[in-house]
Amino acid sequence: MPHEFESDLYPPDLEEFEAMAEAAFAALPETFRSRCEGLLIRVADFAQDDVLEEMGIEDAFQLTGLYSGVDLTQKSVVDSGGLPDEVWLYRRPILDEWAERGDTGLYELVSHVLVHEIGHHFGLSDEEIDAILSRVH
Repeated sequence: MPHEFESDLYPPDLEEFEAMAEAAFAALPETFRSRCEGLLIRVADFAQDDVLEEMGIEDAFQLTGLYSGVDLTQKSVVDSGGLPDEVWLYRRPILDEWAERGDTGLYELVSHVLVHEIGHHFGLSDEEIDAILSRVH
């Protein structure tokens, strides 16, 4: 699928990476995006130390993305006032995976991680998300 990030020659800075994530989200089908109302997409170089510690992850390069919030299967219409649901994409671990793999474009990898984390927003397990993504790719 053509996109404005075709070159994939140089690693993007945080601002460019965020634009890539926004483009990947915009490219998703409307039925998918409409279920993400209020979901924030955030970009950082790495997960915060407290997040890594809570997850038992010692190497920050091991976490490429994270969903934070109450998934749609657990939400109630009376839920309000809580923290917003967020998808975090971690630029440096994604760039590291992209460089190590060498078999996919950076935009495609960003899109893959984004879709994976949005899958958690929908209440899907890692196994269910992987099964869906393997049918798409």
